[in-house]
Amino acid sequence: MSFWTFECGDCSVLSRGIKGKSACPSFFNQHHWRVHLQRLLTNLPKESMAFPDFPFDPSLPSFLHHSDVLAYLDSYAEQSGVCDHIRFQWQVEEVRPIQRDSGSLDAWEITATVQHPESTQQVTEHFDAIMVCTGHYTVPFIPPIPGLDTFQGRLLHSHSYRYPEPFANQSVVLVGAGPSGVDLALQLSNVAAQVVLSHKRQHVCGLPKDVIQVPPLLKVEQKTVVFTDGSKMPADVLILCTGYKYSFPFLDLAQLGLQETDYGVGPLYQHLLPPQHPSLFLIGLCQQICPFPHFYCQVLFALAVLSGRCALPSVTDMEAEVQRQLGLHLKNGGLARYFLKMREQQWSYMEDLAHLAGFPPVPPTVQQIYEDTHASRLCNVSTYRSRNYRLLGPSAWELVQDGVRIA
Repeated sequence: MSFWTFECGDCSVLSRGIKGKSACPSFFNQHHWRVHLQRLLTNLPKESMAFPDFPFDPSLPSFLHHSDVLAYLDSYAEQSGVCDHIRFQWQVEEVRPIQRDSGSLDAWEITATVQHPESTQQVTEHFDAIMVCTGHYTVPFIPPIPGLDTFQGRLLHSHSYRYPEPFANQSVVLVGAGPSGVDLALQLSNVAAQVVLSHKRQHVCGLPKDVIQVPPLLKVEQKTVVFTDGSKMPADVLILCTGYKYSFPFLDLAQLGLQETDYGVGPLYQHLLPPQHPSLFLIGLCQQICPFPHFYCQVLFALAVLSGRCALPSVTDMEAEVQRQLGLHLKNGGLARYFLKMREQQWSYMEDLAHLAGFPPVPPTVQQIYEDTHASRLCNVSTYRSRNYRLLGPSAWELVQDGVRIA
């Protein structure tokens, strides 16, 4: 099977074939893909976040600087031979299904704008299958907060944050206590005059004492923010750590038998493919997962479907299975908008994909270390990244300090 990977928009990838999540070093350097916190460390250890077929350098600490992750992805792309198949400067404008002459399975037509040094060119090509690997961390979600448009201070989404120094001696209110909100609170507490973390979660343990935790934001009144308990405080800066929206501007969802839903887009069988068009795969839509192993399993499942090794149910049965899973989620007390938040369900999901597609399951240590990290983070968000793990096998690990076992 031949494959090509296309650039799609500013910082995402659309691929047909395998492992479309990687890109090669020259492109990262040339095109300035730099949307990150400059001092960011991973919030998962390398021992649980690696692709199963490509471990991280064991000499690195468990919690990595973002540059180490980039180097890892570069190496993975080179080792896999992906770079030779990437068409840079091809911005995908449209992907649509077309009928084969035989009247059987879909083929796909891609229309892309090719950027040349002095001109642009629109190109159309046909393919047998599509994997959409654009992720869902590009288009910020801006909640409908009353009065937000009246705010007279500096307003930004965490997507635009890079480093803390520009906020020195200012009063900063962070909205949301997910990973970004907590990381920004930790960084800003060293320079800001005041850091306020507004959220609806349980008390976040381990934040610096000068970070004030308050209820959710109710409304904004010019330079004053009002919280749901009626309290108010002035703010110089308001940073929305409110997540992202799913965005597929190159797809006509209705044409694919899909629609926007409370949780994103659906129905997707196995959170991956439209039942009516089973040669299109949307990789990586799920949330609260161990990303690289999750993507890896999804791609192997997709390849098994394309090769015929994994036979799919009928369209009717696939649609019914999606509704069954959504109904079970709601029956268990989940909200529809959280349908793609996997949490502890991610492990059985990956096991199911492995069983259906006939590839080895993810090693048990991935789940074990992931859950140990989660427990440590709940205890103290300031210190959990100091832990270092060492793998002893597919189902054994230990904590180490300076190379010596401590637990």
